[in-house]
Amino acid sequence: MLKADAGGPWGNRGGSGSGGGGSGGDGGGPRNPWNLPPGGGRPGGPKGPSALDELARRMRDQFGGGGGGGTPWPMIRLGGAIVIGLWILFTSFHSIAPQERGVVTTFGAYSRTLDSGIGLTLPAPIEKVRKLNVAEIRTTDIPATGGTQNFILTGDQNIIDLDYSVRWSIADPELFQFQLTDPEETIKEVAESAMRASLSRVDLIGAIGAKRGMIEADVERRMRAILASYRSGVRIEGVAIKRADPPNEVIDAFKDVTAAQQEAQSMLNQANTYQQQVLQKAQGEAASFDKVYEQYRLAPGVTRRRMYYETMEQVLGKLDKTIVETPGVMPYLPLNGTARKLPDATPAPQGGAR
Repeated sequence: MLKADAGGPWGNRGGSGSGGGGSGGDGGGPRNPWNLPPGGGRPGGPKGPSALDELARRMRDQFGGGGGGGTPWPMIRLGGAIVIGLWILFTSFHSIAPQERGVVTTFGAYSRTLDSGIGLTLPAPIEKVRKLNVAEIRTTDIPATGGTQNFILTGDQNIIDLDYSVRWSIADPELFQFQLTDPEETIKEVAESAMRASLSRVDLIGAIGAKRGMIEADVERRMRAILASYRSGVRIEGVAIKRADPPNEVIDAFKDVTAAQQEAQSMLNQANTYQQQVLQKAQGEAASFDKVYEQYRLAPGVTRRRMYYETMEQVLGKLDKTIVETPGVMPYLPLNGTARKLPDATPAPQGGAR
């Protein structure tokens, strides 16, 4: 067994003899591997810093704790606790507005739906919440951009250029979230299919004018049935036709036809109005005659005389007349009135005519 102060195979620890320079000498030879580390290795002698102490010192210097000689671990633990607390706070508590619903997924699978208020979930990424506005009325325009022609074939083999819009909202957040990949595109395609099916049952004139309301109601009904079969979670609020015109090449001729039809309808309405007026007048006269007939049945003589007087009053009331009383009574001649009706008098002859 070698002693600590014995010379190794490269010579003594502290000497500088010919055996080969020790590590403590001034010589430039290699260090004796059998020597103790710096600071001494004898029992009771001072020890140098270990590798763990050196690592702790470097960390203290890096985190600003080297001056006090303390350990940085409490500060690290406190910072980590603050980060974890904020992470749990912002990913576990969710504020849901009154018009919103929160769809909760656990590792991507549906878990539940949160109502309005404060909702509590497990922190992300365990559970995630997607907020959906179920009160908002969304609008899908077809075609999506203005100025684009949208040709549809009508029931009488004519072509119509149609612009319309669909109003819809979210009825079931769970189905809306997981059943449709692209809800707006699906609604657009369903609307186009329903509109083409509805227009195939009407002619061009009806699609342009009088049957718009019927077409809108039929398209709305068809869309609700199709989306319900898809379990889409979408509620159709209404369909509105914004523009219905023939193709641009024949639009002028169709405008003339439409104007003529409107004029014919106006004249027909006037005729119906006149018919109602004449009918009401005839009904009033018939009712008046019935009343007179009832009075005539009760007193025929009196009624007959009254009717005679009323008739003579209507006939003679508009004429100039002279009333001559019975013989022996001075008649009254309205000379002023009679002269007013007589022709101009001939001038009297000259020369003493009598």
